Amino acid sequence: MKRFFVFLGVVFMTIGSAVSAQEVDSMAPLQKSSWGDAKTSEAAEYVPDISLDARFGAWQDFSDETGRFGGDGLYLDINGKISPHLSYSLNHRIAAPYYGEASGFDATNWLTLTYEVGDFEVTMGKDALLVGSFEYDAYDLDSYYDMNSMFYNSFDCWQWGISMSWYPAESHSVTFQVANSPFSSGEPNLYSYAAAWRAETELYESYWTANLWQYDEKAYVKAINLGNRFHFGDFTIDVEYMTRAFENVKFFEDFTAILAPSYETDCFRYFAKVGLENSPDLFGYEDVTGKNYCFYGLGMEYFPIKGERNLRVHAAYSGNNFGMNVIEAGLTVKFDITGAAKSLFGSRNL
Repeated sequence: MKRFFVFLGVVFMTIGSAVSAQEVDSMAPLQKSSWGDAKTSEAAEYVPDISLDARFGAWQDFSDETGRFGGDGLYLDINGKISPHLSYSLNHRIAAPYYGEASGFDATNWLTLTYEVGDFEVTMGKDALLVGSFEYDAYDLDSYYDMNSMFYNSFDCWQWGISMSWYPAESHSVTFQVANSPFSSGEPNLYSYAAAWRAETELYESYWTANLWQYDEKAYVKAINLGNRFHFGDFTIDVEYMTRAFENVKFFEDFTAILAPSYETDCFRYFAKVGLENSPDLFGYEDVTGKNYCFYGLGMEYFPIKGERNLRVHAAYSGNNFGMNVIEAGLTVKFDITGAAKSLFGSRNL
């Protein structure tokens, strides 16, 4: 409970700092609306977007005949600007099944400060490691863990570091990142390095990275990650391939391959996924069946409020060749604190 009140304090301090920033930075003249409210469009930009996100429901695993009700966590999400070129972002797990006894920043997914100028951008703080995979890039509450690769469920991406991006053309970016290694376990002098290329057109999106993850002095896991997303109207299909090695990269020895189609309408999203994986070195497990790890699933998401995505109902089935056989259903809710405050008090007070 003490932590909860601490984070409520962070929320209100963030709102207060944003209001102060808009009072100092806004140079636009005040305009009177027909209702007599003093407004400036520039000032409104400094009000942060704050939400509490949660997902909960029921699970049934038919392989071992176990079932339960539960939740995937409660997340505080804050995004805002300090000046026209300086922005910040925070996502913190107030409660989550894997939270455990963590303290301090262990429960913080990301806490970043970004400076933009021209075609360049620098981001500092705790952030996700660049891994070229749309599966791996998904927000926690938009991901179905039992349907994901073992790489996704085992690899901790949240690390402190710095990244520098260049936008050579519209919808194209090249990013270089240096951060703590996911294999460091808090030890010093172990780093990760990444180079990423992202592009987006009407028909195709790319997310490709080359990675080095240090696990010992002058010793690295080398990885190539190729995320591809194709759009055909309301139909989307992800085709991804990731390969890793402690020595030389061998494309068909330590890998994850994913095919994930989806179809979206105004109120529904239907999705499926099938993947094949072989990563005994990276994850330290032995496949006693002598087979690669094969995982698959399908599901549906329903958005009952037309034109809004703050409430979502889901149902999904997941399975794999190791015997898992799971059905789940539940709700995902985004409590828009900023929107609610604007509705209650009016934008002039924010």
